[in-house]
Amino acid sequence: MKEEFLSGRKIWLASRSPRRKELLSRITPDFTVKVSRFDEAPLMAQAGSVPPEELVKALSAGKARAVWEELGAPAEGLVIGGDTVVVSPDGEVFGIPEDREDAARMLRALSGRTHRVSTGVTILGREGARSFSVTTLVEFYPLDEGDIAAYLDTGEPFDKAGAYGIQGAGSLLVRGIRGSFDNVVGLPAAALLRELAAFCGSSREI
Repeated sequence: MKEEFLSGRKIWLASRSPRRKELLSRITPDFTVKVSRFDEAPLMAQAGSVPPEELVKALSAGKARAVWEELGAPAEGLVIGGDTVVVSPDGEVFGIPEDREDAARMLRALSGRTHRVSTGVTILGREGARSFSVTTLVEFYPLDEGDIAAYLDTGEPFDKAGAYGIQGAGSLLVRGIRGSFDNVVGLPAAALLRELAAFCGSSREI
């Protein structure tokens, strides 16, 4: 059921991620996926010089803005953009791995240690723009080369930030988390619901 404060709003999700699509559908089933053409490369090049929480907010804003402009800034439209990065225990920002060896490198860096997963979300509409980020701590079990090779062989790591998917076979690598599970999957749905309500001026307490 669509939240009342979203009535009359046409919603677009500026993401190709099937996981974000699934998570947004918990809030409302009534939205359209439109993949953003935003070029992330210039912002990702700054990954080591800006806080990850600010980086993901900027990336999500860029994605949302690109779709908003492509749609012609629809008066009753609402665009939601999202982006997720994994921050290694050594502070390196991991996006989607370039290849198998890059994925293996990321998994070795996460093995037996705790890392951060930050997701930025931007809501863009007639009221303006609202960006926020959520961070979750994830601890991995120690992984040997056999563990890493077996996980790589599943094919799961290659389209996911940090080279793992906590909602799939990657869950077998995880000792525990502190914070939002959905955030690690790619969209902090509970936080987004509350941000949408505030953005749309709802007086309802959620």
